[in-house]
Amino acid sequence: MDPRLLAETVRAACIEAALDAYEEGGVRGLCAEGRWEYAISAMRQLEVESLLAKEMERKAMPGDGSSSRSG
Repeated sequence: MDPRLLAETVRAACIEAALDAYEEGGVRGLCAEGRWEYAISAMRQLEVESLLAKEMERKAMPGDGSSSRSG
């Protein structure tokens, strides 16, 4: 996997995990600081190997129509 694509994949997953956790923290009634800590925890717990395996499988699928975008 291209190093840039790897970095972009991991960054996108971290952002998604953080935003999801921040939102969930709000639903759970956490204060802003608690929501931030919850988001950081989600990023720390992100299973990068699993994420990369899924990305590799997705890229290997023929005719998926996906394209790489720069940020």
